[in-house]
Formats: sequence, C-alpha cells, structure tokens
Amino acid sequence: MNAEAAKPATPGPVTSGSVTPGHVTPAGTRRKARSRLDLRRLGRAALLGPTSRGRLPDAIGHVVDAHRAHHPDADLDPLRRAYLLAESSHRGQMRKSGEPYITHPLAVTLILAELGAETTTLTASLLHDTVEDTDVTLEQVREQFGEEVCYLVDGVTKLEKVDYGAAAEPETFRKMLVATGNDVRVMSIKLADRLHNMRTLGVMRPEKQERIAKVTRDVLIPLAERLGVQALKTELEDLVFAILRPEENKHTRELILRNASRANDPLAEVADEVRKVLREADLAAEVLIRPRHFVSVHRVSRKRGRLRGADFGRVLVLVNEDADCYGVLGELHTCMTPVVSEFKDFIAVPKFNLYQSLHTAVARDDGQVVEVLIRTHQMHKVAEAGVVALGNPYAAPAEEQSTSDGERVDPTRPGWLSRLLEWQRGAPDPDTFWSTLREDLAQDREITVFRPDGGTIGLPEGATCVDAAYAQYGEDAHACIGARVNGRLATLSTVLRDGDTVQLLMGQDPASEPSREWLEHAHTPAARIAIQRWLTAHPARPADPAGPAVIQQGPRPATGEPAAGHAPEAVPGSSGGARVLADRPGATVRLAGCCTPVPPDEVTGFAVRGGAVTVHRVECAAVAHMKGAGRAEVGVRWGEGAECRVTLVAESFVRPHLLADLTEAMALEGAEIVSATVDPPTHQQVRHTYTVQLPDAAHLPTLMRAMRKVAGVYDVSRAKPQTQGT
Repeated sequence: MNAEAAKPATPGPVTSGSVTPGHVTPAGTRRKARSRLDLRRLGRAALLGPTSRGRLPDAIGHVVDAHRAHHPDADLDPLRRAYLLAESSHRGQMRKSGEPYITHPLAVTLILAELGAETTTLTASLLHDTVEDTDVTLEQVREQFGEEVCYLVDGVTKLEKVDYGAAAEPETFRKMLVATGNDVRVMSIKLADRLHNMRTLGVMRPEKQERIAKVTRDVLIPLAERLGVQALKTELEDLVFAILRPEENKHTRELILRNASRANDPLAEVADEVRKVLREADLAAEVLIRPRHFVSVHRVSRKRGRLRGADFGRVLVLVNEDADCYGVLGELHTCMTPVVSEFKDFIAVPKFNLYQSLHTAVARDDGQVVEVLIRTHQMHKVAEAGVVALGNPYAAPAEEQSTSDGERVDPTRPGWLSRLLEWQRGAPDPDTFWSTLREDLAQDREITVFRPDGGTIGLPEGATCVDAAYAQYGEDAHACIGARVNGRLATLSTVLRDGDTVQLLMGQDPASEPSREWLEHAHTPAARIAIQRWLTAHPARPADPAGPAVIQQGPRPATGEPAAGHAPEAVPGSSGGARVLADRPGATVRLAGCCTPVPPDEVTGFAVRGGAVTVHRVECAAVAHMKGAGRAEVGVRWGEGAECRVTLVAESFVRPHLLADLTEAMALEGAEIVSATVDPPTHQQVRHTYTVQLPDAAHLPTLMRAMRKVAGVYDVSRAKPQTQGT
C-alpha cells in the first residue's frame, strides 16, 4: 500500500517542480531538459481520456513514448489492457495530495520506461498495487496477463508488507529476498515505487518523512547500488539528504548555484579540448558533461575543502565499441596531461553491479584536475539503469552477453544477488542473516583480487584471505590452511588490497573444520554465515589447558629433559645419540641442545664443569661466545655410529588434526620422538619443535621432506643455534 504517497512538496525538505536536488546544471553544459509530468493533468487524463478498445488511452502516452525509445517494436497491447484494469480498479481512490490514485502507478511505470524496462515489467508496474488495494485477485491477473506478470505483481505485493529498517522482522525480510532473488524485476518496481513516493513526500509529518528517509537510506539505496540502478540511487540519495540533513543540503545547493553562475566553466573547456583531440584522431565519440548530484558534491567538498569549477562534474565520453574506449584513453593521455594515479579500468574488471567504464583524469594548466569517464553507449545504459536495462530474463540471452566465469550469465541475477540468496539459505537464524546483510549493505567500496588462473574475486574493502576463500570455494573453504598473497606466504587474517593476487592453499582432509578465530577476520556475509553455521552445528569442546602442548615419548634421560613448554636445553651424546670422539680420554661427551649437531655437521667442543665436553656445530653462536670468553676448544670428531638425535622446527598453518598427522608422518619415517613442544597459535600460524632420535643420520633429509608434505606445513628446518652456550 502506498500510504506514504502524498502531494508534491511545497517549501520544505523535499524539493518540487522541475528541479530536483541533483539537477542544477553548470554553465556551459547543454542538457535536453524534460519537464516533470503534471500529475493533476495526468489524473484528469486518466479519468477522461479515451478508453475505447484497441486505442491507447491518452494517460499512458508518456509511458509509451519512453518505452518506444528503448523498444521500438514492443507490443503495446498489454500496457493498454493493464492500464484499463488498474484505472478501473483504483477509480474512486485518491492520494493524500488529491490526485486520482492511478497517477501513482503511472508515474512509477514512467520511471521504469525511461530506464529501458521491457514490456512485462511495465505491465506489472501498472498493476503493482491492484491486488493489495483493490478487489483484483492474483488469479485474475494470471488469467489476463499470464504467469510472469502475476509472479511480479505477487512479489511486489509481498514487498509492500515488509517493514524495513532496524525494527523489521528478519524472517519477513528473508522471505522478501527469496521473492526478489528469483526475479530481480520485483525489486526494480519497488525501487521506482519508493522514488516516486520520495518525490511526493512533502505532505507527510516531519517525523514520518524522517522515518521513511532513514529506511530508504539504510536498505533501499544500498540495494539500488548493488543492482546497478544508479539513476534511481542518486536521486534517492539527494531526496534523503534533503530530509535528513537540510542545512547541509541548503549549503550544497548554494555551492552548486554559485558555480553555475561563473563566467568560465573549466569542465566545458576541457570537454571542448577533448572533442578537438578526438576529432583530429578520427575517433567518433560523444562528449558530454555530467554534473555531480547533491550528495556527490557534498562528499567532494568534505574531502577537498574549497571546491573549484572542475569539482562540480565529470566529462563523459561515449563511443561505440570497447576497443574505442582504449583508443580514446590513449589519445587523451598522449595529448593532455594525465593524472596516472586516477586511472581505473572497470571494463577489464567490471564492478560487482555490472558497472563498466574507464576512469581517468587530466590536469589543466591552472592546477585543476578534471575527471573523465570513457564508456560505450551500452555500458552507459547499464551504468544508469543496471539490471533494469538488461532485458527480459526469460528471453534467450544474446551470445555476446554470456561470460565464462558464471558470474553474469543470468543478467537478472548479478553475482551479489545470487550470493545473497545463498546467504539467506545458509544463515543459522534470521537475526544472523539480517545483521550480516546490514553490515554488507554498509560497505560502499570494493576491491578486486586475482586468482592465479587469471580469474577475479570481488570483495568489499577490508576483506581478508578468509573472505577470499569463502568467496571462491563456499563451504569447502573450511579446508583452507593458508594463502599466498602476491607469491608470498600469508596468514588467513591478511587484509587484501585492490589488485592483489591470492593463491588459497587447501588441505585434503574432508573432515576439515574452520577455526573459531576466523570469525574475527571474516568481513563478508558469505564467510561469516558459513563459519557461524558450522560452529552452531559443532558446539565447542572444553578448551585445552592454557600454554603450549607438550608430547613426551620414552623414558626421561638420566640427565633430565626440559620442563613442559620449554625447548630442550641439552641432550647427551652418549644417551642414544651419534657417537662422538673427543681429544680428552675419559671425558663424558654431550651434544649441545642449542644447536643439536648431527653427522656430518662440522663440530667443535668445549670443556664444562665436571670435566664433560659439550659438542657444538661450529656456526653455533655459543661457539663465538665461549671463544670470546677465553674458553679453550677441545677437538672432537664423529665416530662410526650413525645414530643421532636432532631438534627440528616445523612451521604450519592452524588446522584440525595437524599434530596427529605430523607425528604419524614422522613415525612412518622411523623417527622416535623424544620430546616436542607446540607453541600457542598466533595469526593462524603455529610452531612445532621436535627432538627426535634417528637410527641413521643420513635419513634426516628424508624425514624433513616427509614432514613438509603434511597438509598445512609450509617449512621444516633444523633448530637454530641459541645465542648462549651451555
């Protein structure tokens, strides 16, 4: 029900007449003005215009003209019949402003027609309030207009019953999204409906205007952005801005009017220069000036402070072919002064809402920077109308519309909306879905990262490797054990930047499970909902005692093993280690625990208390320390025994069952684990330190290779020598 509809605003927060907040045109700009329809005249035409069978009523003449501009061969009979049914059904109903109610569906339909919506959408738009507000039933709509129109009308009717915003019932919102997701045209009609109501909101009480404006800002404007319908999104932004921030809106209007009265317009001058450059290069192009709308001017003023003429708009260059876009870019960068840092290629990598364009900027001699947008006419149509401009979803897609990445094959379900349906199905409860969706809608900037195979992943700014994993693999990302970012190993908590290359490292264990810590690093709904769903289905077990895990196998050597949680300090060579001969007969020989020498390491010895000799690798830091202290070296050499004891350090990503898999791999290689410590995980990484007994020192490289092959382990090395001697 359009209870929010009211008469056009008189002086107040919402502007009226033919000027809306974003339509003050800078001097030097030529725009073909199209006056706002007179709703009172339209209402009289609706009641008094000819309605004979086979003839189009005068009241929908504007709709027909706009529709034929985009679809010259369209069958107009459904529009005629839909109008007649809507007018007769709403007859006697009036808007709060006094116009016949039929003026509202007519205005909504005109908005969609100007955006290029196909006939079925316009037919449903004319009928969108009949089932809820009149005696017309869905069955009647189905009989007269078919299943497709009936489905759209039913979807919009369900949307009308949704109370958006913080007080909304999350389950109701989920049901609404199910209806919308199956056919995005439902939401297109709803957005046009809200735009017309916002245009005519002035009769409402200020508190109700504010409530409706906040709902529009928090839910519907972000949805319009996600669906790529920029023409609706920008006007809704300006109307909301006028209501919620009237003083700033007034100041912004003054800035725009002051700029429009200036004698020289730098945008017009640059546009003329661009036309000259392209004409000399024999590149056919249409060069226009696109003034910024109110909210855009306000944002720029907050970012840059004092505004100059070039800040009030952009130069738009329209060409026929994709290749021409790059040709124009080359000419502008050759003949004018480019600002390279401002270049972005959204043609090669389209934005998630189907937007494509080249963005660049050129500098003037006076220091002003003019932004330039370069796109084809088709790209411009999609940039303005988004999914509305993509046609009938039931028609066979044109061959050139198909893509290989699966993201845009169905034009009515862009990637974001497809993923939205997956989230609502996977969320463990409605509240989780609702809160996650609101967080996602609040994200207004995105980045693109590249896969090693050349594919791309679109993510919100601030996303991490966890988000990339779930965006690429869905719930299979539970098995992710790490990542490489730009060729370097990185933790899953690493924040990604636009243009990064991300290789996700996946484990092979089908029973892999996500870490609870991942929730702290997940920013996208896909990641948060998938992780939360798994955690809900697998309640946490009692936490392990604080501190590092310690494994001990075999009896403690008589000389003493290290205490739990500490790396071993010394392991005697005579207790199961490789045989070492010292140039001091009768002395007890011990292998230093700081560097754990094994054959064929080059070694040296030092006498310690009790007459024992400790054996160190010559590169051990303790050797230099003892030499500096004046300690005399004792000659040592390896005996014939090949058995040895060595300390190894394994670096790995956190994953379930890693400790069991790693120790099993070591046992299979014949290594006897004397002691082991596992440090507490940090940033999804964990360090394991093992002291092992090997029957043959020559087998050490094989053991280290086997450890590296364990999923999640990315490095194995000998323990580094400690800085102090024994």
